[in-house]
Amino acid sequence: MPGHEFTGVVTETGSGVTAFSVGDPVAVGNIVDSCGTCPMCEAGQENFCHSFPTLTYGGTDRRDGSTTLGGFSREYVVREAFAYALPAGLDPAAAAPLLCAGVTVWEPLRSLGVGPGSRVAVAGLGGLGHLAVKLAVALGAETTVLSRTEAKREDALRLGARELIAATDTARMAAARDGFDVVLDTISAPHDPAPHLRLVAMDGTLCLLGHLGRITVEVMDLLVGRKRLGSAGSGGRRATAEMLRFCAEHGITADVEVLPSARIHTALDRLARDDVRHRFVLDMSDLD
Repeated sequence: MPGHEFTGVVTETGSGVTAFSVGDPVAVGNIVDSCGTCPMCEAGQENFCHSFPTLTYGGTDRRDGSTTLGGFSREYVVREAFAYALPAGLDPAAAAPLLCAGVTVWEPLRSLGVGPGSRVAVAGLGGLGHLAVKLAVALGAETTVLSRTEAKREDALRLGARELIAATDTARMAAARDGFDVVLDTISAPHDPAPHLRLVAMDGTLCLLGHLGRITVEVMDLLVGRKRLGSAGSGGRRATAEMLRFCAEHGITADVEVLPSARIHTALDRLARDDVRHRFVLDMSDLD
């Protein structure tokens, strides 16, 4: 998404702003407003706002009805409540993807109680998946990567995973049945959830985070083992701030490739070929 999330420095503040001063490093996620009054907003889950949150790019401004234009610009005006202090020690470019991909995997990890002793599998090792591995490992979970082939084994181990299981290895997939308390499915393409449900332990959860379209599920795949199927996306203000602090404490950022904004077409062309590991970040300073 163009300018979906970004980091920067405060250049000016309104008269009512108290949390930030000029020169402060800040981060902005993919949500810049919400109704603030529905049950979800009151629970700190602005990402689930009943009247839909205002997106950073392509949303409708709740004040003047204009279309939000995202971070592909030199400046952005944002409500104080939806800007986050960027902790010292986090590289601004590598921290930017945390504000969407990072918090998207962070919220289910936290809500499902992942910690020391938890058995977590991450399906897919792209933008979401590589951050899910880093965060799960930092939370103390025994973490495994699920991938189509063995090609990403080295990358998975580098990120802290204990092992990688290839979907083509039928014997290993069978041996891993009922083996994970949480499976985070970050695969963006349509696919059958049944193979991943078979890996979920009794009373465990398969959380779909990548493909957000229609799926078909056999209820018996849930019944046998009292398995749960869930999803999540983005994050509320409280969770986003918490995640940024956790990442600063544990030295977690996204694996990124930084390009000047003038090379945006290069980035888009390579994205179309899946030629990135694991996120492109555009440096907008060349707009000066």
